[in-house]
Amino acid sequence: MKLVVVSAGLSVPSSTRLLADRLAAATAGRSAAEAEVDVEVVELRDLAVEIAHNFTNGFPGRKLAAALAAVTAADGLIVVTPVFSASYSGLFKSFFDVIDPDALAGKPVLIAATGGSARHSLVLEHALRPLFSYLRAVVVPTAVYAASEDWGAEGLPERIERAAAELATLMTGLSTPATPVDAKRAGQAGQAKKDAFTVVPFAEQLAALAAR
Repeated sequence: MKLVVVSAGLSVPSSTRLLADRLAAATAGRSAAEAEVDVEVVELRDLAVEIAHNFTNGFPGRKLAAALAAVTAADGLIVVTPVFSASYSGLFKSFFDVIDPDALAGKPVLIAATGGSARHSLVLEHALRPLFSYLRAVVVPTAVYAASEDWGAEGLPERIERAAAELATLMTGLSTPATPVDAKRAGQAGQAKKDAFTVVPFAEQLAALAAR
């Protein structure tokens, strides 16, 4: 399985990248029992110039094209943005503005954000979740916000593990092919439905009523 992490942090080191790495490690750990997980990180600060050029000329540069291809091919996504002006960053939004509108349809996505104050935690619900719902992604129920005071405090590790478990479950369910036993059961269930319910053409029903 391929897990792609999109981090919109700007500084080095970055709390946004730190949260992204912890979420990725937790998700990979949860998924490892089912399948090998390949984790790829997309740092948007390295793509800022190419994203701007894409808006003006309509063509992605080499690095941006590779990042867009990775996101499109991923079995699951972790997206993390810093909070700017009570919303996601402009760089974060610009990246998802240049991606194909159908690229995230049906794809499991874990949303997360970092900020200086816990007061901005609702950005997850009023900005990020609507964005990815619009892109028809499957957003996991638990979103993760990390304020400055959350690092090293109780609560954040538990939220990370819960969100990672939800994403891993979705990724595993979508990427695991049906076994012969599953196919046999599905076939038996379908046959049972056929045996239990038979469609009689309307003309035959009329003929049976006329013969009475």
